[in-house]
Amino acid sequence: IAEIIVHCSATPEGKDFTVDDIRRWHKQQGWSDIGYHYVIGRHGELWTGRDVDVQGAHCAAGGHNRRSIGVCYIGGCARDGKTAKDTRTLAQKATMLSLLLDLKKLYPKAQIYGHHDFERNKDCPSFDARTEYKKI
Repeated sequence: IAEIIVHCSATPEGKDFTVDDIRRWHKQQGWSDIGYHYVIGRHGELWTGRDVDVQGAHCAAGGHNRRSIGVCYIGGCARDGKTAKDTRTLAQKATMLSLLLDLKKLYPKAQIYGHHDFERNKDCPSFDARTEYKKI
């Protein structure tokens, strides 16, 4: 694992969704399972998606899925459901930080990125993950 890639679910601010919702959405698109390895709920819940031993389906550009862990938080859009916005709650920020610290212990050489660092036409995760987590 060389990369930990942070995503948002691109869902409206204030709306609760779960790992099961995302799994269902991804399967409806014909995927075998949810694309992310971890999902963080609005209240700080940490859910497991794909097993970390299974290649993710969260950043196809440049073959990044082969060498990364995908972490997604619920939110990322303003209430209109269209405009990118950092909607992370304090609980989500705390869970994200804890998870990233744990993942860096397991994969010390992995660098943390936002999805938009690899797919420039995307706003995901609606904040600059590289800058925010550069000291991890």
